[in-house]
Amino acid sequence: MSPNSVVVTIEKPNNFSLVELNGSDSSSTLFPERQKGVSPKQFTWFIFLKANRAFVCLSWLATAGKTMFVSAKKRIALLDVEEEPKSREKLYRVIKAFLVISIVALVIEVVAHIKKWNLNLIQPWEVQGLVQWSYMACLSFRLDYVAPLVIALSKFCVVLFLIQSLDRLVLCLGCFWIKYKNLKPKIDGEASDNEDSSTFPKVLVQIPMCNEREVFAQSIGAASQLDWPKDRILIQVLDDSDDRNLQDLIKDEVLAWQEKGVNIIYRHRLIRTGYKAGNLKSAMGCEYVKDYEFVAIFDADFQPNSDFLKRTVPHFKGNPELGLVQARWTFVNRDENLLTRLQNINLCFHFEVEQQVNGVYLNFFGFNGTAGVWRIKTLEESGGWLERTTVEDMDIAVRAHLNGWKFIFLNDVKVLCELPESYEAYKKQQHRWHSGPMQLFRLCLPAIITSKISIWKKANLIFLFFLLRKLILPFYSFTLFCIILPLTMFIPEAELPLWVICYVPIFMSFLNILPSPKSFPFLVPYLLFENTMSVTKFNAMVSGLFQLGNAYEWVVTKKTGRSSESDLVAFAERESSNIHRRHSESGLEFLSKLKEEEKVPVKKKRNRIYRKELVLAFLLLTASARSLLSAHGVHFYFLLFQGLSFLVMGLDLIGEQMS
Repeated sequence: MSPNSVVVTIEKPNNFSLVELNGSDSSSTLFPERQKGVSPKQFTWFIFLKANRAFVCLSWLATAGKTMFVSAKKRIALLDVEEEPKSREKLYRVIKAFLVISIVALVIEVVAHIKKWNLNLIQPWEVQGLVQWSYMACLSFRLDYVAPLVIALSKFCVVLFLIQSLDRLVLCLGCFWIKYKNLKPKIDGEASDNEDSSTFPKVLVQIPMCNEREVFAQSIGAASQLDWPKDRILIQVLDDSDDRNLQDLIKDEVLAWQEKGVNIIYRHRLIRTGYKAGNLKSAMGCEYVKDYEFVAIFDADFQPNSDFLKRTVPHFKGNPELGLVQARWTFVNRDENLLTRLQNINLCFHFEVEQQVNGVYLNFFGFNGTAGVWRIKTLEESGGWLERTTVEDMDIAVRAHLNGWKFIFLNDVKVLCELPESYEAYKKQQHRWHSGPMQLFRLCLPAIITSKISIWKKANLIFLFFLLRKLILPFYSFTLFCIILPLTMFIPEAELPLWVICYVPIFMSFLNILPSPKSFPFLVPYLLFENTMSVTKFNAMVSGLFQLGNAYEWVVTKKTGRSSESDLVAFAERESSNIHRRHSESGLEFLSKLKEEEKVPVKKKRNRIYRKELVLAFLLLTASARSLLSAHGVHFYFLLFQGLSFLVMGLDLIGEQMS
């Protein structure tokens, strides 16, 4: 019995005497048989066990802290301030102004907290000193003028947030229904059992590239091993590189595959205009293209399996309205670092949910620019490749949809590629991906309105495809979580409820991670990462919408040339015959050429500072300090960790550094 037991003695039916026993002595006296002693040996082992666990935990924390400190110290030592165009400076100045205002407000709030001022308890004639009068004036101005504006803007953003969340939920439900009913495009049995090679359609394979030194050999090798009759396929290597040595290397690679009997040609433009769209447009202008029925496009870092064409092209047979077959991407370096893991979550949701649902229910989605097969007739009737935006893939997809062509997405056909491993490369990629759609929306809106497609398809294009997913998403994400939320810490009247900053975002992040279940440990980092990237996406969206100076910026995403195990085996086999790449040079000459290339000094990798991210980090951390004064709880933790995530991004402490 425990030391605080109660003994009840019944003297009479209606009378009770209660004796409360406190202390271990009484208990041991009453129940000596239940008292158990603990031996010194057992107690010593218990202490040793606890000490060992504490030591292991402290050792792990110390090792992790040391690793992070060394990494941060190394990167900060190589800092390089990001050079921003003038058009981007405006957003930086606005954020900096908010930071200055929040710091001043925090100082005033700290003074008020220390002196325990309360506006409700102070009468005008009781004001003591200029500081207290300033505090009261700030509170009155905030209550009468600032709070109503912030409340109205926050409500507007919350409505947009709920609409976008509902759209995401509907997409997930559509994906679940597809899985439940096993809905997916089927290949006609006659198309898949074709054994006569002369009846195979002629396919053109295009590999556009520009200064892709690290990955050109992988993509050319993978395309050259596609399982398709050799007389029914032609591979075009469309090189826009401006490095003469790299051009020679690519020519050597093409020549090596030509000697193996592959129908492959090398093509280099003299006038390099229009980026990738200009490259593809120039290649489609060749006279021999008219002999081909389909064209498959692979970017320089994509490595299709040998059965890619046999799993995609047969879908066109017996389906004359089909214009595009799009395959899914999979990533060779998705587990390389935290940045690639978080990107993998986003892209898995994009393909598994967005592309698949739109393909099944609407027969339309945005072409991903690579790993797809087009009917050449579709490209020609839709106006071909245009150089008017930085998203030529989305441009041709929208124009083809307006002309009545249908698309198919194959979720089970996967093409290996590479994710950007540095934050710098990822930022530039995301800027292009979010600026281009706004450029395209401005250009395509009149054509969408006057097109002959149904009103439902027009509404889907305008309100869902462009406005909701390309404009509203980056707008509310940046405005609500990076600007309004920290400001509400200084404007209690506009404070956001917990379900806006915690419950709904976590639930939506949970839905995003469902297509990649192994990423569940990264649920919270993913939520913080998406909010952190909102500043880049918002800036890109504004640049594209208003056609600012950097709207048409195109930077080729830097690759590292990561390879899978099968790629390494194929590379070893190919290198054994590289000695005979050119008829005009001996093996010794080729080896000496490789050695000279190895002697090229490697540029020292430098870390970068991203000023907008740093200013937002200090803004959020300032707001978290104000939240701590008010004991907001969840608001404080969200602002703290979101501020730290911006700090990590601003100091370029995520991902790898690129020279």
